[in-house]
Amino acid sequence: MTQNPPNLRPDLAPKVRISEPRRDGQPMIGMVSLGCPKALVDSERILTRLRAEGYAISPDYSGADAVIVNTCGFLDSAKAESLDAIGEALKENGKVIVTGCLGAEPDYIREHHPKILAVTGPHQYEQVLDAVHLAVPPSPDPFIDLLPASGVTLTPRHYSYLKISEGCNHKCKFCIIPDMRGRLQSRPAHAVLREAEKLVDAGVRELLVISQDTSAYGVDIKHAIDKNHRAHITDLARDLGSLGAWVRLHYVYPYPHVRDLIPLMAEGLILPYLDIPFQHAHPDVLRRMARPAAAAKTLDEIAAWRATCPDITLRSTFIVGYPGETEAEFQTLLDWMDEAQLDRVGCFQYENVAGARSNALPDHVPDEVKQDRWDRFMEKAQAISEAKLAAKVGQTIQVIVDEVDAEGATCRTKADAPEIDGNLFIDEGFEGLAPGDIVAVTVEEAGEYDLWGRLV
Repeated sequence: MTQNPPNLRPDLAPKVRISEPRRDGQPMIGMVSLGCPKALVDSERILTRLRAEGYAISPDYSGADAVIVNTCGFLDSAKAESLDAIGEALKENGKVIVTGCLGAEPDYIREHHPKILAVTGPHQYEQVLDAVHLAVPPSPDPFIDLLPASGVTLTPRHYSYLKISEGCNHKCKFCIIPDMRGRLQSRPAHAVLREAEKLVDAGVRELLVISQDTSAYGVDIKHAIDKNHRAHITDLARDLGSLGAWVRLHYVYPYPHVRDLIPLMAEGLILPYLDIPFQHAHPDVLRRMARPAAAAKTLDEIAAWRATCPDITLRSTFIVGYPGETEAEFQTLLDWMDEAQLDRVGCFQYENVAGARSNALPDHVPDEVKQDRWDRFMEKAQAISEAKLAAKVGQTIQVIVDEVDAEGATCRTKADAPEIDGNLFIDEGFEGLAPGDIVAVTVEEAGEYDLWGRLV
């Protein structure tokens, strides 16, 4: 089966490594972080704890006393990538500790790589630290090893992921994340806001709110009030919007109360951007997925959101080739796309995942049909994207600068999340810009996914 393209696969994100100076005798740990932004936050927390204990972070395998591989186990192809990363670390270093979602299957990992030192599951920070202590004892120097107030980050200084909860209460048949990460566990609202304040104080200009189900934030703790802050996504969004940074919401399920977020976007408190995993549009496919099946009502909701906030950007992901999907059901999805006119779209070809209930469904779709439907879906999504971007030519919009080099500045609009959406490029007059700057740009040219513009 043809693998889904990496740039549309949040579970196949690039490996991340960071480095910093080392003092004499300081133990060094390497980190390879795979998977989605939620896993990246886990890696940041592990490294922050290690840095506080006196460990340095190695930029390569050869300089590390041991290597942590934070794995993804969402799809079989992601598991294969994780196994490859573990094998590479073993070959290049020899001392490897495995954590993350694939760590929930220790026997599976040890079957392929019996020489690993330890395996821990997702967000098991203490067990990871115990394994590191055993393999490479800490040697802190209290006069030198001072942890920065903002901790260790694996993203550029000007944006940061803010994880508000762990786990998920949904029982989608194609997904095993609840089995790996457990049921919903929301963080107290005050703790989330305190972390956000520290990030903004440290220079972060954009907060990317993430979880498995952002809309459900606070449900498990009955929307508890903590130091005058209520654990509800609407209240949290309003609180975060008061900090002066861009606030972008990811993984928002279309519950009815999502409509209460849209006025906050219209007011400019949070970015007019919703990342909503619709997955499909045909009610029978959605039922087989064990997901809400009111696609027509979803179109009504989208229309209402746009009426309240005309500038809203809608991003979503879909699965084609789900077991039992007929040509007529797939055509319903294409027709729904014509109606919905989503701004940013990613698409997966269905894959069996060990332990998923969808594996046992009848009438699995042949690989060549999946590929054909993926091609047709992406052709439609690309055409919609191209038309929407062309309509922005001549507009003056705000952008955040991500990178500046000799060729120009790479920026993002409010409609673009890092890594997964498009960019806006400035080719002239960019010399005075720096990452994190927020500037006004007039759009001069549009492509299928990207824009080009000039500073105002």
